[in-house]
Amino acid sequence: MFEWIVDPSIWAGLVTLIVLELVLGIDNLVFIAILAEKLPPAQRDRARVTGLMLALIMRLLLLASISWLSSLTSALFSVGGHAFSARDLIMLLGGVFLLFKATVELNERLEGKDEDENPQKRGAKFWPVVAQIVVLDAVFSLDSVITAVGMVDHLAVMMAAVIIAICLMLLASKPLTRFVNQHPTIVILCLSFLLMIGFSLVADGFGYHIPKGYLYAAIGFSVIIEALNQLAHFNRRRFLSSKAPLRKRTAEAVLRLLRGSHEQAELDAETSSLVADSSSQAIFNKQERMMIARVLGMGQRTVSSIMTSRQDIASVDLSESPADIMAMLDQNQHTRLVVTENSEDPLGVVHVIDLLKQALHGDSLDIRALIRQPLVFPEQLSLLPALEQFRNARTHFAFVVDEFGSVEGVVTLSDVMETIAGNLPNEGEAIDPRYDIQQNADGSWTANGHMPLDDLIMYVPLPLDEKREYHTLAGLLMEHMQRVPQEGEEIQINDCLFRTLKVESHRVQKVQIIPLVTEEEDW
Repeated sequence: MFEWIVDPSIWAGLVTLIVLELVLGIDNLVFIAILAEKLPPAQRDRARVTGLMLALIMRLLLLASISWLSSLTSALFSVGGHAFSARDLIMLLGGVFLLFKATVELNERLEGKDEDENPQKRGAKFWPVVAQIVVLDAVFSLDSVITAVGMVDHLAVMMAAVIIAICLMLLASKPLTRFVNQHPTIVILCLSFLLMIGFSLVADGFGYHIPKGYLYAAIGFSVIIEALNQLAHFNRRRFLSSKAPLRKRTAEAVLRLLRGSHEQAELDAETSSLVADSSSQAIFNKQERMMIARVLGMGQRTVSSIMTSRQDIASVDLSESPADIMAMLDQNQHTRLVVTENSEDPLGVVHVIDLLKQALHGDSLDIRALIRQPLVFPEQLSLLPALEQFRNARTHFAFVVDEFGSVEGVVTLSDVMETIAGNLPNEGEAIDPRYDIQQNADGSWTANGHMPLDDLIMYVPLPLDEKREYHTLAGLLMEHMQRVPQEGEEIQINDCLFRTLKVESHRVQKVQIIPLVTEEEDW
């Protein structure tokens, strides 16, 4: 009775039928993925599983009624000399429904409406979506079962092939749905396939049979082209990931958008559509763009890149005479003073307001009694954690030390704020060397050697090494020359010529930067 179980031809037929069931079920699976995407995320998995389980039940019931299936091919009536059977009517109605749904879905996407503003998607309910899945299951199940009946003679083999194929589709449905939803071009391609399949069902209903091989060849060719397209995008993202960290690439993309250059930004299709505009004008003005650029770059800058160097700190030496100390205090324009004694190592800081209170109370000058200990930052500390420490400690002053504990400079909360707003000089105070840059009539720039490179690139397009150990323009020149440059020396770095204009006590004071390639103005 069960001799057919050990028949190799039966097993070959089972494997072949499973493959055909999977191929025929891909259409159903894609449409289920598109319909389930209309539902809230919490209901999508349930709708997908429900749709596939209904397809399994429907196919098993149809297989159990093979005699009824055979009657579906009998002619019911004729129109214009063509006889229509029940199968033809089912195929015709299913094809029309498929054409209608695919056209509606394509229209929603091609019209460019925002998903959040789509009332149909917001109002999608679970059971109406499942009902649409059931209708499509009926059409695809009928085609699948008729194929199974035509290939294999044993009912158990047919049912086993259908069950295995549905189980495999259940396993593949979630990754396929996620992949389809993450790639808008895949959705358009799948809807185009559904249009083509719907047209073939309508033609089949009218007696014009289109060989499935033609359809699947066209679908396979389109899938290969789209696979190559996705591979190109993947390789592009992998190249960008190895070239620059995600944070930097995101900042560059945002800055390109702010300048109106959304065509050059590395965005996905959905994000780029949100910022697409026919105008080529910049979205924000120059000052706004510079401020946003500085904000985005704060996480990549360290306190050593904005600190005031130890050589530029105006300090009070307690070993000096009271007259000299008073003369220095008379010329002071800062709210805090660094205090030293017989060495360059600071003892701490003194607040000018404390000196004022001491004088108002008639007390004699006693700076040592007013010394406070500020925060201490390692030189590689990022600006964002430094800002948080300023907030928690309720102080605006910090020493910057190297790995050996030597004080390399000082940084204040104003220095951090100037990385966003630019130089904020006090009344009568000269421009800070860190922001000392002017453009000349010939298009070149004259910059202070102490200017941080993170600020310099706002004006001069200059690629920077993320692992560099220098932060200023002078450090850049010394790194490439391997010595202190002399006045009048020139060196070309990338597309810029750097000419040293002024050097004092081994410190580069002024540098002329001449761009060798004329580019469109950025900032």
